Amino acid sequence: MRAAAVQLQSTPDRDRNLAAADRLTRAAAAAGAQLVVLPEKWPALGDPRDTPSFAQALDGPAMTWAGAVARELGIDLVAGSLTTDDGDARHNTSIHFGPDGEPRAAYRKIHMFDVEVGGHVYKESAHEAPGEEVVLSQTADGAGLGLTVCYDLRFPELYRILAVKGAQILVVPAAFTLATTREHWEILLRARAIEDQCFVVAANQYGEHAPGIRSGGRSMIVDPWGVVLATAPDAETFVTADLDLERQAEIRRTLPSLANRRPQAYEWPAEVHA
Repeated sequence: MRAAAVQLQSTPDRDRNLAAADRLTRAAAAAGAQLVVLPEKWPALGDPRDTPSFAQALDGPAMTWAGAVARELGIDLVAGSLTTDDGDARHNTSIHFGPDGEPRAAYRKIHMFDVEVGGHVYKESAHEAPGEEVVLSQTADGAGLGLTVCYDLRFPELYRILAVKGAQILVVPAAFTLATTREHWEILLRARAIEDQCFVVAANQYGEHAPGIRSGGRSMIVDPWGVVLATAPDAETFVTADLDLERQAEIRRTLPSLANRRPQAYEWPAEVHA
């Protein structure tokens, strides 16, 4: 299976973002990609205070386009994520569309980006509510597809659960900050790949989205041995790599760390001291 990670520099201009996503998704499919992953908040990204104004319904223009282009191109499309207005709350939602254009799974980002980094304070929970469900989907050819978003990458327990549930490919639509991309992004992606013996397809945002709000790019595809198969340059572009599922099965057979787990010996502490 060939996978592609699409790297965008999204802005508050929705028409501009949609045109860029359409152009690069089509180019990735023309390059042979059967699975295409878009970045986090690709339909609109800017000052975090504007997040409520970027919200769309699941049947809004961004996801209508995503379903239509997945069907036209005959691809599995993980349509990054977007802010959805779900009536009672807004969520950071990622949708997987199958080659028939129908949604196969919806994942609402579990971990809220409430941090101070690079001189900026981010409080995602001020505008969106966390999801509560771990979501495993499946590609058209039956590969387990674990859905995650951005800050989730720092929570290895989520990825381990996905692997135990049957994930072979982990997708990470992201808008990782410039500072954390440079110092943490590759290390975290490779760690999740090695720990869970999964392919990781990580599509990051790139460049400045609003004054002082920058993402670091370096969209990446990593194999289950932790080898980086592709890394995007600093531009709006895409990268592709072939995912050798037979090689993955061999890794899991010869170094069976998933099979050697001993869950009966693990117990979560009652309190976290941080």
